[in-house]
Amino acid sequence: MLFSSIPGLEETKAKLVQAIQKNHLAHALLFHGPEGSANLLMALALATYINCENRGESDACGQCGSCQKMKKLIHPDLSFTFPLPGSLLKEDDDGKDKKVNVLSPWREFALQSPYGNLQDWIYHNGFEKKQLNISKAAAKQIIKTVSLKSFEGGYKMILIWMPELMHTAAANALLKVLEEPPEKTLFLMVSTQPERLLTTILSRTQKILVRTYSDEEVKNNLIAEDLCSPEGAQHIAPLANGNMREAYRLAEQVVDENTAKFGDWMRACYNLKIEKIVVWADNFQTFDKEAQKGLLLTGLNVLRECLLQRSQLEVLMRTPPEDKEFIEKFSLNALTENKILRMYQLLNEAHYHLERNANAKILFADLSLNLSRVIRKKETA
Repeated sequence: MLFSSIPGLEETKAKLVQAIQKNHLAHALLFHGPEGSANLLMALALATYINCENRGESDACGQCGSCQKMKKLIHPDLSFTFPLPGSLLKEDDDGKDKKVNVLSPWREFALQSPYGNLQDWIYHNGFEKKQLNISKAAAKQIIKTVSLKSFEGGYKMILIWMPELMHTAAANALLKVLEEPPEKTLFLMVSTQPERLLTTILSRTQKILVRTYSDEEVKNNLIAEDLCSPEGAQHIAPLANGNMREAYRLAEQVVDENTAKFGDWMRACYNLKIEKIVVWADNFQTFDKEAQKGLLLTGLNVLRECLLQRSQLEVLMRTPPEDKEFIEKFSLNALTENKILRMYQLLNEAHYHLERNANAKILFADLSLNLSRVIRKKETA
């Protein structure tokens, strides 16, 4: 993993490279950022740069033996710790750790879904209905690993993904080694919820904030990865709101059509066309869950744009030119600020219930009738 393979975020890359060159890098780093940020990628790029045999001024060479191993996440001096079901990795009755092959699925997941969240990791492994954490046994394995010498003479690095899911006993077991690690040992923690970490862990780390992507960075990356057309990327970028995981997901859903679909849906609600609403509900049920959520997210974005339109803050709007006519007419002819806020609340609640496996047809029909009541309600602007 190279810094150059991460879109944008040049200021974070430069800060890390400068810290290495000036020998100001702490022995325990906490890469934290919202879901869909490049926190995992940034940690892996740093690990690649540190042990690169021919590193340049701003990036690893990508060609040496160390870089080639890092590309496949098989470098012997990089160890991984991540949440697992409690029963999968624990001590046997004789006190020895069970030998379970969890690294191959992790490498596959990290390479294929570097922006993935805990739910993605659960689905990737079929861990549904299981409680995941980083156990005390995993902490003991970390301590054992750092006590060994480096295989290739460089830094020995321990990457802990989602340390916020570390069991309290595991966190306490790591305190001493985090404060006084062996020479040339580096801890890389990757978190989306650092506030859930014990303060004793937080106090022993150097924080590296990995911000969300800008709309331009999202758009350029989607185009560069050939995931959608430039027009599609223009639609997706504001919907993703800096979350590259969400951008990738939306790119699979032909989002170009979602604003038009939302407009047709709102016209049916405004005119209280029950037969059309029923057809919409039937069709909505045939979408996969990600497509269902994508339509609701498009609606939330449209309402945001409507609020900006009514507030005469067009400079902040991110709507493509071809959709502006609908936004203007919808916001000025059918909505008020109170209606927009109430509709936003309804769409948010529907999104929440979809995540929890509500019946899509019933949810959509109920949501449509509630939206219709809000839109048709007589009130002064």
